[in-house]
Amino acid sequence: MIKLQTFVYNYLDLQIYNGTDAEYQLLVRLSEDSLVGEWRSNEPAQYRYEVYEKEHSIRSTFWDGYIRHNTIYRRIYEMEQLVKDEIITENNAIMMYQPLLSECNTKNERIE
Repeated sequence: MIKLQTFVYNYLDLQIYNGTDAEYQLLVRLSEDSLVGEWRSNEPAQYRYEVYEKEHSIRSTFWDGYIRHNTIYRRIYEMEQLVKDEIITENNAIMMYQPLLSECNTKNERIE
């Protein structure tokens, strides 16, 4: 049984560790405005989690780059009752791509 799985594209994106004897499957899809994930297991879940971000910002820098900032939180539910709302991590990352879209006309041509 695999206990550690890493998903990588250019940089380390997601690393998952399963320290239990249960088998898990991660399903991911896009909604209109969110990335939605669902864990499935051969064992019943005691908790339900909701992961969300606060304080998201993208700042330009003096070297013409960008820094992305956000804080990641999770709500923990037991039997649909909120039992905990906690911070997981705070991110401050140099972005390796241009984050802001240029204005486009209806033909998807760039407007200079």
